[in-house]
Amino acid sequence: MLRPITLLAALLCLAGCSRLGSHPIVTAAKEEVSRNPGASQLLGESIEFSPKVTGRANETDGIAAMQFEAKGTKASATVVVEGKKLGNEWGVTLLEVRPATGDKLSLTAELAERMGVDTPKFDPSAKPTTSSAAPPPGDIEITLPPGGPGPG
Repeated sequence: MLRPITLLAALLCLAGCSRLGSHPIVTAAKEEVSRNPGASQLLGESIEFSPKVTGRANETDGIAAMQFEAKGTKASATVVVEGKKLGNEWGVTLLEVRPATGDKLSLTAELAERMGVDTPKFDPSAKPTTSSAAPPPGDIEITLPPGGPGPG
């Protein structure tokens, strides 16, 4: 018979795993792995995903890193996905399929190309932008009361 504390711990794990399993970057990762030709070549057809998702997603800091298992007709692998929250939207910053043997398959660039990236691009030949902010006032006078700080 399970002890009440063991049962509670199991239920909490299932609730946490369930929330991670429906996280936006996990959903995006599963969609990309399912439709990616390289992942199909590596794993085979009929890719299935484990409902168990481990990792963390911090809504306050806007950073998430999770992993879950994927299995096809040829092989199994761990899918690793990381993301960043900008405003109210989560975006994938890393997506890899890591088989037990062989090289990992990075899908980050393909996903970014298809979905777009919010990161501004640096252009070293761009002209500096001019600021339309008003200049600071010329003469400012600050008058302090006599005496120093603290009890006197």
